[in-house]
Amino acid sequence: MKRFLFGVVIGGLLGTGFGAALMVFFYPFIFLSGIVATESLSDAEAKTLRAGGSFIHANPSDPIHYGMGKVSVFDGTVRLESDFEVGPGPKYKVLLHTAKGIRKSDDVTATPFIDLGSLRAFKGSQNYSVPAEVKLGEYQSVVIWCEAFGVLISPAELTFR
Repeated sequence: MKRFLFGVVIGGLLGTGFGAALMVFFYPFIFLSGIVATESLSDAEAKTLRAGGSFIHANPSDPIHYGMGKVSVFDGTVRLESDFEVGPGPKYKVLLHTAKGIRKSDDVTATPFIDLGSLRAFKGSQNYSVPAEVKLGEYQSVVIWCEAFGVLISPAELTFR
């Protein structure tokens, strides 16, 4: 009888742990993937366009980690445009990066970047503030990065105007 109770308790603990782990992984896919951001940009901000680019699917053999759409960089603001979309996942960050040609996760951590904050939605227009002391000309890419797993989601190389 003791063995049976021990098995039930251990099985219950393992089942609960496994279920919680699955929920942490699948939560963004189930509950957050339908959210579309619709942030606007003020006329004053829109007058100072400095650079633009397009997000790419860095690793075409990976169907989960993808990105597409345009990004615009204004004085003080990085804007993910209305056509922006990435595959859902946990704890995504928007990075302003000094490197160009980012195609692997190791490329992201190899050179300096600025964390602009957590991605607010997997689709749609979003604005991220750039600290005033940042010299935009030194930054060559905007990167969507999964902080939870250290994985590159999608880079966008910037072309300055």
